Amino acid sequence: MTHLELDEYLLSFPNTWLDFPFGEGTSVYKVGHKESGEGKLFALIADGSKPLRVSLKCDPLLAQTLREKYESVLPGYHLNKKHWNTIICSGQLDDEEIKDLARLSYRLVTEN
Repeated sequence: MTHLELDEYLLSFPNTWLDFPFGEGTSVYKVGHKESGEGKLFALIADGSKPLRVSLKCDPLLAQTLREKYESVLPGYHLNKKHWNTIICSGQLDDEEIKDLARLSYRLVTEN
């Protein structure tokens, strides 16, 4: 999956927008009220990373299971390690699995 493909997928979720609160180099995907700037982040992409790296919110038990099963799933980089994973898109998880985890991240943020 390319950065552009993942970007388009993440932006297809309702009330989602792209922001750069940490400066250039980190694409942050938020859900909420763009006009007021109020939103919760649910995905981060390390711009220019090869292979692509995306951080997604995750259920704590699933997060740990994925880390144990895949070497390409790491505790969230600069995020709460209990609730976030950083996924190196190297092919261990296929595109559909990454999309499923992105949907889960979105759902976890919008339901709370």
